[in-house]
Amino acid sequence: MSSPISPILDPFGRPITYLRVSVTDRCDFRCVYCMAEDMTFLPKAELMTLEETETLCRRFMAVGTRNIRLTGGEPLVRRNIISLIRNLGAEVKKGNLDELTITTNGSQLYKMADMLYDAGVRRLNVSVDTLDPDKFREITRWGDLAQVLNGIKAAQAAGLKIKLNTVALKGTNEDELADMLAWCGDHGIDMTIIEVMPMGDIGGEDRLDQYLPLSMVRAQLSRRFTLQEIPYRTGGPARYVRIAETGQKLGFITPLTHNFCESCNRVRLTCTGMLYMCLGQDDSANLRDAMREGGTEALDAAIAEAIGRKPKGHDFIIDRDNNAPAVSRHMSVTGG
Repeated sequence: MSSPISPILDPFGRPITYLRVSVTDRCDFRCVYCMAEDMTFLPKAELMTLEETETLCRRFMAVGTRNIRLTGGEPLVRRNIISLIRNLGAEVKKGNLDELTITTNGSQLYKMADMLYDAGVRRLNVSVDTLDPDKFREITRWGDLAQVLNGIKAAQAAGLKIKLNTVALKGTNEDELADMLAWCGDHGIDMTIIEVMPMGDIGGEDRLDQYLPLSMVRAQLSRRFTLQEIPYRTGGPARYVRIAETGQKLGFITPLTHNFCESCNRVRLTCTGMLYMCLGQDDSANLRDAMREGGTEALDAAIAEAIGRKPKGHDFIIDRDNNAPAVSRHMSVTGG
């Protein structure tokens, strides 16, 4: 097994050990808080090849990245994506990565779960914002809840550990979150609840109308469940408690009410090769051009220079004076 490489540090001394990679901006859902229904996606010619994406991942591993998460859009709709997953999963088996994980909407799991496990994936985040089929269709616009739940069942049968990612939406699912948490307990699934993030035009929807502070959610859940503080971390931004009644973990991701910037160890790579050092700011570095024009040496230099510009924190805010997107790009481009 390989010895871990000392990770590269940002200007504030934070080690950068976690790379999130959006392999496509395309998705087979159109969730109301994420994108407009009539989205215009990037021309396929603008996307990096999977081979280029793998090269970039390996260069980050060479400077200490230990966790890679593949996201989208919906990563499992990317053509031939299993080849990239298999190649990176092999690095987990060799000890060169601690973990390869995937964030998915679950639509493809019913047919891909076994392949993912065989490729070296052991943990998935599945985005589900309601267990009501009609409301699920309303939130996702195009999604089929039964297909997603069948996919989760198939993933668990394959040996994959599941965490449910749920965006708290005022007036939509706030009265359902406690029941969803109970459902997760019944099925041996951890859960993370996420505040709405102000990213990209979502087609006439007002994010202030969607925004539900997780301080309120936590107080509501505490009336039904015993939330026990624990030191558990996954490498991501969630802060966890244990649900005494079920034994499962519950995470809170709170970019607005209590940001997680002080311990940020992450950078994000888009499907076009742009590196964003912060989800909530627009500063970026074009790693695809550096790789294509200058090879490995230029790419390594570009990565080091970009990490040297990582900011202390993000610019997210939602209120009556700030209800437009904090950044113009969609989460599906940056990697959710």
